Amino acid sequence: MRIRGSSLFLAFVLFLVPSRALCDSDIATKPAEAGRGLSYKNDRIPNVPWSIHVVRIDRSRSDLELITTHARGAAVGLATLTEQINSVPAIVGKPIAAINGDFYRTEQEPYAGDPRGIQILQGELLSAPSGKTCFWIDPQGNPQMTNVLSQFKVTWPDGRQTTFGLNEERDSGPAVLYTPRLGSSTRTTGGRELILERDATSEWLPLRAGQIYSARVREVREAGNTRLSRDIMVLSLSPDFLSRVPTVEPGAALKISTATSPELKGVRTAIGGGPVLVHDGKAQPGRVNKSLERHPRSAIGWNEKSIFLVEVDGRQGGLSIGMTLPELAAYLVKQGCDEAMNLDGGGSAEVWVNGQIASSPCFGRERSTANALVVVQKDKNAGR
Repeated sequence: MRIRGSSLFLAFVLFLVPSRALCDSDIATKPAEAGRGLSYKNDRIPNVPWSIHVVRIDRSRSDLELITTHARGAAVGLATLTEQINSVPAIVGKPIAAINGDFYRTEQEPYAGDPRGIQILQGELLSAPSGKTCFWIDPQGNPQMTNVLSQFKVTWPDGRQTTFGLNEERDSGPAVLYTPRLGSSTRTTGGRELILERDATSEWLPLRAGQIYSARVREVREAGNTRLSRDIMVLSLSPDFLSRVPTVEPGAALKISTATSPELKGVRTAIGGGPVLVHDGKAQPGRVNKSLERHPRSAIGWNEKSIFLVEVDGRQGGLSIGMTLPELAAYLVKQGCDEAMNLDGGGSAEVWVNGQIASSPCFGRERSTANALVVVQKDKNAGR
């Protein structure tokens, strides 16, 4: 999401202290101006106890932008929040604040780091929507939140259509489309894989939402684990569904649609999460697994003037025991949020401000996660 308004250069002057000292400092409970347009506070409520970290971003600032990152810049994989921030290209801007992102497939699962929902990174589709709650910035720069449905489909030469997933394990559907963002190969076993190249002057990579791509079959492989390269995509067909899809030969033309509902064409930043915590200024029940248990929590919220990155430390009796989702929703309303969405919590919950982790991760260290939301300051002279 872009944060619109004046183009005054951000002077980021947050006083630096170690994360544990920050939590224990009396001063840390007061808002700290991190520069015009962004502030940070560590809100301490000792009688529970709670330690809550709040980054507030002025939406009128055109030199601030909210982007997503993914571990190692790929579609799968795991990395710490600090590692992801350090990988942001200088041309994108200078990271000044960040929070962990979506739920994801863990180290014990195939395709570890595959986000559970959609991810769009600087306009490129990395992961498909799952039908659950998502956050994105529309082309006009406004934050949005609702369930997003995938309408991804391939149209075969005879007009038949097949739905597909994106850069994920090929386990629950007929087909998955793999892009070079996945890595060196598709990692699949068996099935049929179609190596696709650009058809004439059609739009091509990087893959974007809300587009129709004309593709031509370069090669058909009756095996898995096809090698990926920067100029091809691979449509992988499950062995269980081969009898239900047409047989095509090299040279066949296909149409690849990345439509969604609602439409996300032109969106440059999107991430999954959920459930909805605040809507129209009112706390929502957020009834999901463990919603009534107190755990570390992360969320993003906003109103007409500000965006909020909020993290609640937890599982640390002397510091902060964590929140239930209803408690987090009530806190976000108190901060002034009109809308808010839950992000991944537990050991993943972290906030980073001006070069360091400001929160207190419950494992005592950073956890390797899939993705994040990062506030960057853009160079006022860029593009001149």
